Amino acid sequence: MSGATGIDAGLDTGALADWLGKRLPGAGLPALQRIGGGQSNPTFFVDWGGARFVLRKKPEGPILPGAHAIEREFRVLRALEGTEVPVPRALWLEEDASILGTPFYVMERLEGRVFEDTNLPGVNPADRRAMYLDMAHTLARLHAVRPEAVGLGDYGKPGNYFARQIARWSGQYAASPGPRIAALDRLVTWLPENMPEDDGAVAIAHGDFRVGNLMWHPTEPRVIAVLDWELSTLGHPLADLGFCVIPWHSGPDEYRGLLGTGWRAGGIPERDAFVAEYQAHAPGTGPLLPFHIAFALFRFAVIFVGIADRARAGSAAGEDAARLGPLAERFAIRALEVIERPAGSAA
Repeated sequence: MSGATGIDAGLDTGALADWLGKRLPGAGLPALQRIGGGQSNPTFFVDWGGARFVLRKKPEGPILPGAHAIEREFRVLRALEGTEVPVPRALWLEEDASILGTPFYVMERLEGRVFEDTNLPGVNPADRRAMYLDMAHTLARLHAVRPEAVGLGDYGKPGNYFARQIARWSGQYAASPGPRIAALDRLVTWLPENMPEDDGAVAIAHGDFRVGNLMWHPTEPRVIAVLDWELSTLGHPLADLGFCVIPWHSGPDEYRGLLGTGWRAGGIPERDAFVAEYQAHAPGTGPLLPFHIAFALFRFAVIFVGIADRARAGSAAGEDAARLGPLAERFAIRALEVIERPAGSAA
């Protein structure tokens, strides 16, 4: 419950009540609950006037240029309403930072299951397999949406996606005040030298498509919402697919990967079966190459460089940012493993 001071879960509930009251009937202070664990935009459950919402805002403190773009997140959610991509309904965007300290938006709250653990604990093996395959199918549904058909034709620069992304993430790494990472330095050189020829494929790329950013039906093995769109842009579909298979190339202490967990016995499909399910619903998509997986791991590594930087600056969104910061090196090393041993699925 909200306290007498009007501050709850780090937000000024009095200011939020005034803001909500201009959009929806309600009285008193809204009840807030911080949704834990995220290293991205701070996220809260909000109860107000009998309605239940989710609020996402930019974090406090200095952030890298282009990072934590909640305005883009709001825009893509609005654009995907009415498509076959399951998303929560985006309700209101507030760009005035004076209200809650940083810009924010409010969306509907859905009821379902969210799993941070890629092993999907508590789920029976048949449903685990079905959930993974529906994740692949959901990603294919996203990539089937034509950006111009939903008003996102200008959501990013078409073409040369990997070249631009490698330059962007290499630049963010170079701008980090933290220590250099030898494995990451090697990737900065290797990736541009080993890019496949641009095939011109353009899709709405989520940018962080993984188990922890999906919501499943409360009882059925199907995705009901794709969440956390702040890294979305116009991009190459194989960048999303490469990122989505990272769990088969990482361990449980590396952002809850599958390696060494007995995932096969738990019903989770092989990586190649997951990829085949995606490609069955995404005709014309080229093969997933070691480059695409290494690029995804490189990009994830640079994201963790940013997390470590924010932890040192005291502005990280999650309490465990200092613990997760070292994963930058771990994921860079995993990328080098993919490059050096490209054949076969994860063991």
